[in-house]
Amino acid sequence: MQEHQALLHKVCNLYCFSLQDKQDLFQEIIIQVWKSYPGFRGEAKFSTWLYRIALNTAISDLRKQKKRVTGRDTSSFPAGLEEGSYDQEQEEQLQQLYAAIGQLTEVEKALVMLYLEDKSYDEMEEILGINQNNLRVKMNRIKEKLRKLTKEEDEYGTGKP
Repeated sequence: MQEHQALLHKVCNLYCFSLQDKQDLFQEIIIQVWKSYPGFRGEAKFSTWLYRIALNTAISDLRKQKKRVTGRDTSSFPAGLEEGSYDQEQEEQLQQLYAAIGQLTEVEKALVMLYLEDKSYDEMEEILGINQNNLRVKMNRIKEKLRKLTKEEDEYGTGKP
């Protein structure tokens, strides 16, 4: 688990807003992994299996809480890069992208996260249980949705395309 802890934190950061919620989700994922581990058959890579458990737990948790994400304060988003590695314009564009991703559905967020992790469509299919043709269609729709969301945000005064 130590080796894959960053993966779990990424899922928590994607699906939770407050530190307390992130910690709660992290703990719930660990519990679900512990409960599910006896059923791990080793047919897939451990990280693939772990992604699936983490994403399913996060999505189930959101459905239980019946939260609907309409936006979020992007100041709490980690850039994931060393301080000073982006200039101000790039940082603002990244924050705008995070804000747009925050408006996606649970499944769309999961797909974007896997895409940004450079997972192949084979791996995405295995993790999400969605066939590759549907994944490709969904990914194209998500890209278009993100383009529109970032364009709308720019039109409302962010100053960056």
